[in-house]
Amino acid sequence: MISLIIPCYNEQESLPIFYREVTSVARRMESEYELLFVDDGSKDRTLPILKELAAQDEHVTYFSFSRNFGKEAAMYAGFCNAKGDYIAVMDADMQDPPSLLPQMTAILESGEYDSVATRRTSRTGEPPIRSWFAKRFYRLVNRISDADIVDGARDFRLMRREMAEAIVSMGEYNRFSKGIFGWIGFRTYWMPYDNIERAAGETKWNFWKLFKYAIDGIISFSQAPLSIASWFGMVMTLLSFLFLFLIVIRKAVFGDPVAGWASTICVIVFIGGIQLFCLGIIGQYIAKAYLETKKRPHFIISETNGEDVRKII
Repeated sequence: MISLIIPCYNEQESLPIFYREVTSVARRMESEYELLFVDDGSKDRTLPILKELAAQDEHVTYFSFSRNFGKEAAMYAGFCNAKGDYIAVMDADMQDPPSLLPQMTAILESGEYDSVATRRTSRTGEPPIRSWFAKRFYRLVNRISDADIVDGARDFRLMRREMAEAIVSMGEYNRFSKGIFGWIGFRTYWMPYDNIERAAGETKWNFWKLFKYAIDGIISFSQAPLSIASWFGMVMTLLSFLFLFLIVIRKAVFGDPVAGWASTICVIVFIGGIQLFCLGIIGQYIAKAYLETKKRPHFIISETNGEDVRKII
């Protein structure tokens, strides 16, 4: 059996298109399948559409969150409730083409790999500034962390159940799935494909949300920012001793009173900015640790048509 996990947030326009395409592909495959739609607190007609699909197709199972918990929580809910031997994650906006599923399944059945992940070879239709920052992020996070994230990597991937169980076992509250996929290892085949624009609707990821997501990923899988804060402190301390030594020599040798309140204010403001920056880095790690210690559930499912569903985790 193949389980397809589809997180949905305000996808009323694209859901019918996606359902027709993925069902057509799944029926041509020689495996049983289930479609796990996770409604992440949508405010449009996403949930009524999912109910209609579930009423006419026994392969459809929907989970509706009590509120918007985010895509990471939606994917985690799908992993926790998937029953298949192979498990896939894909978006409902058709940017993850269902037509790739037969080829991905064939690669897994060869036994050489544990997962097949997709990566975009182009970013057609994406703003240039967003593409530039995305490439810089992938390069940075691979240098400073243990997470192996390929440039252009998508969440769309098909994996064996053993890998999915490893993902479920990582029960951290602050989740960054791209990093988790790379951190747990397993043999992964990267399948390239050209970028595909949304079939309908609008993207839910603006630049600011992507920026915060990138910061979460760096903090979740790297201690480098803390090291940067420490290095800043040491460098500023050494510079202060150096300047103090130069001022003493200047006064003793040349009798210069070392005037200049403007430059003094600039130095104070600069050092104060560095201190606040370092405190901000430390604060981000403390905030993440604080959320982890609360042990709040990753998601709460308020409505579903599934059986034996893990509703609160």
